Amino acid sequence: MRFFLSIGAIFAAISVAGGAFASHALKGKLDDRALTIFETGARYQMYHAIALVLVALFISRTEFADPLLTASGIAFIVGIVLFSGSLYALSLSGVKWLGAVAPLGGTAFIVGWVCLAISAWRLKL
Repeated sequence: MRFFLSIGAIFAAISVAGGAFASHALKGKLDDRALTIFETGARYQMYHAIALVLVALFISRTEFADPLLTASGIAFIVGIVLFSGSLYALSLSGVKWLGAVAPLGGTAFIVGWVCLAISAWRLKL
């Protein structure tokens, strides 16, 4: 639980810093498309940082360690790294093939949400 809560909080802080960086330092340096791509990465990072905090809260409320909750947290971390990370790299470098990595991160996000949904359905609160 502590791991997902800590990582979620760190990813949330990085998302806020990245969003501020994009709107201040990158505004005149990147074209509108690259700036939008960067901001999409920051937005999805924040959504899934909050999801990690939710996973940690669910873990703290259960009597047993549900492997689906752990899988959900890991999938959210992988998704953030692949999806948001590839969008940050794409927008800053302009290397087009990095855009092909984002769907892998998106798939990890979907896996994380499905695992969380199944686990939440089975929770006895």
